[in-house]
Amino acid sequence: MTNYYEILGVSKDATQAEIKSAFRKKARELHPDVNKAPDAEEKFKELGKAYETLSNEEKRSLYDRYGEEGLANAGFDNAGPFDFGFGDINDIFESFFGGMGGFSGPQVDPNSPQRGHDLRLDIELDFEEAVFGVEKEIKIDHLEMCKDCYGTGAQPGTKPIICPDCNGKGRVAQVTRTILGSIQQVTTCPRCGGSGQIIGSPCKTCNGEGRVEKEKTIKVKIPAGVDNNAKIRVAKEGDAGKNGGSSGDLYIVMHVKPHNEFKREGFNIYSEVYVSIPQAVLGDSIKINTVHGEKDLTVPAGVEYGKILTIKSAGVPYLGHPEKRGDHQVLIKYRVPKSLNDEEKRLYKKLFELSENKKPGEKLIDKFKNAIHS
Repeated sequence: MTNYYEILGVSKDATQAEIKSAFRKKARELHPDVNKAPDAEEKFKELGKAYETLSNEEKRSLYDRYGEEGLANAGFDNAGPFDFGFGDINDIFESFFGGMGGFSGPQVDPNSPQRGHDLRLDIELDFEEAVFGVEKEIKIDHLEMCKDCYGTGAQPGTKPIICPDCNGKGRVAQVTRTILGSIQQVTTCPRCGGSGQIIGSPCKTCNGEGRVEKEKTIKVKIPAGVDNNAKIRVAKEGDAGKNGGSSGDLYIVMHVKPHNEFKREGFNIYSEVYVSIPQAVLGDSIKINTVHGEKDLTVPAGVEYGKILTIKSAGVPYLGHPEKRGDHQVLIKYRVPKSLNDEEKRLYKKLFELSENKKPGEKLIDKFKNAIHS
């Protein structure tokens, strides 16, 4: 298991300033343009994951308590669609790598197709909806391609031109002479703002952005058996791409409301029931509420307080295998009666006498039953 603090070379109580400083230093050492070791690229990616987690207080707190698994269960995945903070890493790369001209890695053509951003939507589910599945209508706000300019950002009948200052690259280089020699500084082209093109007549619908924000209603099928913080991917419902790039995906994160009677652990459901002292002593057959309706439960004679009894296959359906279910576990409890009528007192006294006179090896419960019948 990786240790993000060790990767960055900081202690667990490091400040954000120390974490950022350590990242800058390590990133310079491990950048593939500088470090030619075979595992440099992999270590560079691990460094990015470590910084992305520890520079975010919410993620850092989860990581400290539960590790990488806790991050994944909470919907954060450094290798996937929940990287909502990697812009900060890119800013640092821009400032310290591109900005000081120390590295010469390939630059992305700003006019090439770019995939749209993934989006995240959190929804609430009732306990039963999570158990049995449900179809939901949800509203999302995402960016769609402008239908008037077809994503170009230019007024219909016109088209963008290549920026003459950066020749469509979106970046310009400047050389500064210092006592240490010449330093090349690469910055965003001020004329085109990094887009690599200039729009003379912006589209009035999207103001030259090529995309517009739209509200959309979609139907989503939630499968039976999903649990709290489960994620569902809806393809192509994220933001539209740029320059003809594909749309991102929508990731729906489920938050299951607690139930007033049941608790869930994995695919098993837990509840508790109070039985009377006679029921606990003599045994009984009782009805138990489950998510699948009432079920019979046999309470064995002499059941102990805190005993857990099982109703097989009355729990949550397995994801992808709804024909297979977990169990319903019932915790047995009983209360000592605080007030008794005369008949109840007589019977409890009889039980007390029988327990005092019980012979070795004799079963008190049989003796008690015979005394009641007599």
